[in-house]
Amino acid sequence: MGGFFHTLGALFRRQDAPAQDGGVPDAETERLRALYRERCSRFRLLLSANKSALEIMADMEEALRGVRPFGMTYVRGACTRACASVFQIVRHLNALSDDRWPELETKFNEIRAAIEAVVAPHVRAGGGPLVLPIAETGVDMADQTGGKMANLGEIRRRLGITVPDGFVVTATGYQRFMEAGGLQEEIDRRVQAADATRLDEVFALSASIQQLILAAPVPDDLAGAITAQVERLAGPPQDARMGPHPGINACSGAEVRFAVRSSAVGEDSLDASFAGQYRSELNVPPEDVLDTFKDIVASKYGVTAMTYRLARGIPDEDVPMCVGCLVMVDAVAGGVAYSRNPLDLRDNTVVINAVPGLPKAVVDGSFSPDVFVVSREVPMQVAQRQIAAKPQRFVRDPIEGVRLEDMPSDMVDAPCIDDARALEIASLAAGFEVFYGEPQDIEWAVCPEGVLTILQSRPLREARHDELPEGECAPVAGANGADAAGADVAAAETGPLPGGYNCGESGPPVLLLGGTPVSPGAGAGLAHVVRKDMDLLSFPDGGVLVIERALPRWAPLLSRASAVVAEAGGAAGHLASVAREYGVPALFGLPRAAELLEHAGIVTVDADNRRVHPGRIEDLLGHAPRRNLMEGSPVHTALAEAARLVLPLNLLDPESPRFAPAHCRTLHDITRFCHEKSVEVLFGVSDHMGATGPGTQRLGKQLRVNGTRLQYWLLDIDGGFRKPVPGPVVDLADIASAPMLALWDGMTAVPWAGPPATDARGFLSVMMESTVNPDLEPTAATTLANRNFLMISRDYCNLQARFGYHFCTVEAMATDNPHENYVTFQFKGGAASADRRTLRARFVGEVLEARGFRADVKDDALFASLEGLPKDRILTLVRGVGYLLIHTRQIDMVAHNERVFGPIRDRIAADLARIAPVT
Repeated sequence: MGGFFHTLGALFRRQDAPAQDGGVPDAETERLRALYRERCSRFRLLLSANKSALEIMADMEEALRGVRPFGMTYVRGACTRACASVFQIVRHLNALSDDRWPELETKFNEIRAAIEAVVAPHVRAGGGPLVLPIAETGVDMADQTGGKMANLGEIRRRLGITVPDGFVVTATGYQRFMEAGGLQEEIDRRVQAADATRLDEVFALSASIQQLILAAPVPDDLAGAITAQVERLAGPPQDARMGPHPGINACSGAEVRFAVRSSAVGEDSLDASFAGQYRSELNVPPEDVLDTFKDIVASKYGVTAMTYRLARGIPDEDVPMCVGCLVMVDAVAGGVAYSRNPLDLRDNTVVINAVPGLPKAVVDGSFSPDVFVVSREVPMQVAQRQIAAKPQRFVRDPIEGVRLEDMPSDMVDAPCIDDARALEIASLAAGFEVFYGEPQDIEWAVCPEGVLTILQSRPLREARHDELPEGECAPVAGANGADAAGADVAAAETGPLPGGYNCGESGPPVLLLGGTPVSPGAGAGLAHVVRKDMDLLSFPDGGVLVIERALPRWAPLLSRASAVVAEAGGAAGHLASVAREYGVPALFGLPRAAELLEHAGIVTVDADNRRVHPGRIEDLLGHAPRRNLMEGSPVHTALAEAARLVLPLNLLDPESPRFAPAHCRTLHDITRFCHEKSVEVLFGVSDHMGATGPGTQRLGKQLRVNGTRLQYWLLDIDGGFRKPVPGPVVDLADIASAPMLALWDGMTAVPWAGPPATDARGFLSVMMESTVNPDLEPTAATTLANRNFLMISRDYCNLQARFGYHFCTVEAMATDNPHENYVTFQFKGGAASADRRTLRARFVGEVLEARGFRADVKDDALFASLEGLPKDRILTLVRGVGYLLIHTRQIDMVAHNERVFGPIRDRIAADLARIAPVT
């Protein structure tokens, strides 16, 4: 490396001397200039890779905060891109420095190997039977049978409770099917190639994968095992608790049919219920079981299931799709019982939702059910009833499988179960809670003979409660008192409401009143009616989802919705369960809601008090940040573990002896080390770099303005100076670079008035941040804290600068060819707390977007770019960026204080309009 700088020093001395042979440079001078340009090009490539690495790191930081859902494809892709960018940085530094730090690559490989170990795909152990009878399952086998079927086996074996007879295709059976013919490998390829955050791509991906699964043959050994179990169920049952009649359907006397249901590993857990995300097929004839098995497996890649896994941070490979095949129960009534109120587990009641016929109407949200609230006091008593109008019911059909039939007129408004049955169900639910040691969500059915049969039991999650305004109370799930749901505006009431609601004596205008609160809280947004799948694609972020029926198919929108309103449905439906998981307020059972809210604009849904108001009512809205649904999930955990090897910055002081490759513990450390050393190498700003002996000129020229040397060092790539510049200093008058001069004009057009006057909170925020992060201290002995660097040519400028507490990069090209022209702006950091720094980054991003930039803000990091404009327009924009560099310093300290920040914002807008107008 010393040889390079010795010869380069000769080049500079030769440039300062008169040219030989009539001013024509000799061959050696041209060779040295070419070498110099090659090194400058390496530096630019290093800066580009550095920018990419920092963008990836900022994106990972944002993902960890739960701003958006992501899958393992994102985790692995982000880690791969980060490693690739940092490897490029290392390679370019080694080329610049003649391999002065060879140990860097060794350290990089160590960190990369540790990251790969974290994000490597999980390989599930094989072995075990392909199928298992329900009688042989239990909770200790949940990893092989899925929780749903494992719980049924446990209930039968340990409690002696009646459950349907049947069997389960195990995780081993599922893997056998997916591995046959390379099916899983092809699915993985398609998943990785798609953008799972775009709903239109998810629809296309879902359709292609499901078609692939449905077209795949079931391997002979698995098909034989399934067929043998189907034939077994036509013979005498081995246990009277699992179907009382040989060869016929339990409870009905009809020919045996099956309910084929998902029982995926991890389904029905407390943290992720997967309620309604997978497919179930009812009343399936024996000859169709094999094809229906594939239907259920394919539903793993339905749109609802894929978006749910993404939102909950569950990798595809962690969800083997076990499939349960149960003898169909011909129910005369059925539904869901909660051993506790799901809106408040402290409420000492059991809540029962019931419908006539098959319980399908409850779980898929087709109709509003009867609701019985049973006190758990001894003896149990029915404390409250809500009997809904039930004009139809689901029944078995030999051709269609399941169909809707009209209810007899005298049964439409009659309760579908009596109090004695409600007490029996409540007693069973309370017993299940004791057995499992936690509240339970139980699906049940009553046979024509009156036998109570359990179809499912899973943990019950309590809805998240935001703090209610004083004087209000949480509702009972599924109970809406005696007032009429869906009252129009003229009939809407304020003041005390029946059923335990009290909204005060007055309040804002009401659009809709009544209904059933199924997920607590309040939310506001643009009302958006969804009736078909295409409507999902136009749903706005933060919108209010308005639907006619609370079907599980609308669940993909819950991660983006601020609230849900449905004309029909109840608290026991799958959509209600997922809304409670997501913490999305939901109000069901409001007739004509879609019609009345179709063009309502922004509305506020107050689920706790069963009201929908026009406009945004801030007093009703909680201000707590939305729950990070992914926190603690396998995907989030994998990203967090990988991020510990990528994001932390441990190398804080370049003057410390620990600022060395041996002490790099993360990719960020390597990035910081390489950036610092590349500046030293190319600009020659340290005492031991870039000099060949006493008095030798450094490559970087210090900028001098009006006789004063400033903390700016310039490197001329090609034609950035008006003439050869001897010595270590260059005057502003000798700069020929149009982009740099435009940038400088913007930086100096208006004198900086100094830091804004902070309020007490802003001052404390700055002090706390500086205390916990010494790298922010502006007096820290770091190269970048004291010096700013510019690489320039006649048409090009690249600034690396630290202004106080934040770091900036500006790059611009301004030629006579608009297709070559661009401006990029990278900005990160600040002195205040993270939320204030983020507000500042968003403000700068909004200013730049108004001037035509594409701005991407990730936490406190801003990445903005613009290209393809004429030279004069580019220079005007660069002038504006220069102004922003100086005048947005430390405004993060007052970003929360509109009284202080408002005038600053107005002044910046006025200054930009004057010094850098853009039409």
